[in-house]
Amino acid sequence: MITSANLGEPLTLIGEAVYARCLSAMKDQRVAASKILSGPKAKPMAGDKAAFVEDIRRALYASKIVSYAQGFALMRAAAAQYKWNLNYGGVALMWRGGCIIRSAFLGDIKKAFDKKAGLVNLMLYPFFRSALRRSQGGWRRTVSRAVKLGIPCPAFATALAYYDGYRAERLPANLLQAQRDYFGAHTYERTDKPRGQFFHTNWTGAGGATTASTYTV
Repeated sequence: MITSANLGEPLTLIGEAVYARCLSAMKDQRVAASKILSGPKAKPMAGDKAAFVEDIRRALYASKIVSYAQGFALMRAAAAQYKWNLNYGGVALMWRGGCIIRSAFLGDIKKAFDKKAGLVNLMLYPFFRSALRRSQGGWRRTVSRAVKLGIPCPAFATALAYYDGYRAERLPANLLQAQRDYFGAHTYERTDKPRGQFFHTNWTGAGGATTASTYTV
């Protein structure tokens, strides 16, 4: 996770999985908090149980794809930074050959990189793109139902957030530039102007025209 932060490459799913284990270890605090903090109560399963189990299966499958997509994207970023020459398909088969990671689609990952060596993100490859499309409904239903019942599902939820963020042409994080310009005069870009053109606004009327450094997101 330190490497992902240094390289600016999201590794959110693994990060959430690790922090979920940390939170799980805080047993005494959670027992005390359960008697103080309010939230919805989980209810007995209602409706089509088999359909819901299938939704969970699809959520797990989609989240696993995102996990591998993030992992290989991080390796690609590290390879560019440290001048490594990585065989990504070979890495996938190495995991399947002698590791506890035995996912069947590791072979599909190898096929993806064999056919498109410059693949930026596994989610863009047709096989995985189609799998995500087929799984998306169950994935969203699983996460939304868990939220409504107050059941934490950090890995499913953060995987879905990454997927939605990655496919978004614009993100709310763009507002960070304007916020930084408000309190620190760091300038910002505008969606109606070319990239690389920066602006500063005297938001309160009490500031000046002096700007600090630019900030690119």
